[in-house]
Amino acid sequence: MNEAQLEMEEKLALLKLYLEGEKIEDFRSEFLSLHVYEQSQYYLSLTQEERQQIYFYLSPKEMADMFEILEEDEESVEIYLKEMDPQYAADMLSEMYTDNAVDILNQLDKIDLRKYLNMMTIDNADEIKELLHYEDETAGSIMTTEYVSVAATQTISEAMHILKIKALDAETIYYVYVIDTAEKLVGVISLRDLITRGDDELVSDVMGDRPISVNVADDQNDVAKTIRDYNFLAVPVIDKEEHLLGIITVDDIIDVIDEEAASDYSGLAGVDVGEQSENPFVAASKRLPWLITLLFLGMGTATLISRYEVLVSEASILAVFISLITGTAGNAGTQSLAVAVRKLADNDDKNRNFTRLVISEVLTGVITGLITGITIFLVIGIWKHNFILGFVIGTAMLFAIIVANLAGSLIPILMDRIGFDPAVASGPFISTLSDLTSVLIYFNIAAYFMNFFI
Repeated sequence: MNEAQLEMEEKLALLKLYLEGEKIEDFRSEFLSLHVYEQSQYYLSLTQEERQQIYFYLSPKEMADMFEILEEDEESVEIYLKEMDPQYAADMLSEMYTDNAVDILNQLDKIDLRKYLNMMTIDNADEIKELLHYEDETAGSIMTTEYVSVAATQTISEAMHILKIKALDAETIYYVYVIDTAEKLVGVISLRDLITRGDDELVSDVMGDRPISVNVADDQNDVAKTIRDYNFLAVPVIDKEEHLLGIITVDDIIDVIDEEAASDYSGLAGVDVGEQSENPFVAASKRLPWLITLLFLGMGTATLISRYEVLVSEASILAVFISLITGTAGNAGTQSLAVAVRKLADNDDKNRNFTRLVISEVLTGVITGLITGITIFLVIGIWKHNFILGFVIGTAMLFAIIVANLAGSLIPILMDRIGFDPAVASGPFISTLSDLTSVLIYFNIAAYFMNFFI
């Protein structure tokens, strides 16, 4: 444990003593000196009884600052909200940035949602209601309305005055957005330009007049790519008439990237990697649908093998290499699936040449299959002193890998084309499908060389 960690442990121990001794002022002084992330970690370590003390010691605004960090774990946050006095919870939500408050409120049932909104001021409630109606996973659902805007006709001095007034409430002040009399976005000016230009210069003469923006209905993945491509700290959100509605900051986009990465990995694994339930029955109920589906697909493989029972009984050596071929083909198919899903996640049209992707994966399958096939041909030929058997295994391996690569790249593309999430074409699904095709290829090739095994 390094020095910083030791210091943090001492602070947490001291906070616990203050909490147990009900020393409110000492606790507040020590707690508020921590970074909000450290505050949140301390809060998460407390019992419900200890958290009740926290609600008494801290104001809704002080609690809101910490909940900006906690809001990512909405499931737990809902539990914490219900521990609080309803008015305290409503006041805390009012003090949060609007987009973060909306993220939490979206997880509540309609009764609780209405309860908290009715306890807020009309202005705060109206601001939150504006964002609640946007479709999930769109720019509108993750934007915030706490931004700084100025008029193009104002001077730099006037713009700086507005910035100073709005800075405390704005989620970011590094970009100041310029609007016209109809509240349409016409430009953007950076904080650097504001503080380095002359007071009497007009905003219209200093601003960038070709601002990059996103539409309120755009998918959050497209927004993430815009911020990534242009290296923005924030991007403005507009409607069809180009009215400025809000902004999306880079910290919200990091959350989106994390969510999408978890979603893609969940698809590849065939399980929700984000499941937090400690109840094994709940966890099992979420995993069973995929497992049952794969079970029936696996039974298809077993049925296919049983059709070649006579072949296996006459040349039992063939059974030894079934798992070798199916396992290798499954691995190849999963690799191809990962490449295809990653390609589909890239919405840049110039990178979405799917025909090229499929051809590339088939050629990759030919090369890897050929090298793997030759390798296993030599190994089995020397090991079993039967190069005909090695040829059968090697040839089956070659074609099994080619077919697995084709399936791994083609299936997610087809699913994307018909409107399904390509990540649903999970690794276990492709692997099980590869087992089926590999067995079919293996035994059909082996059947032509039966005389060499008997």
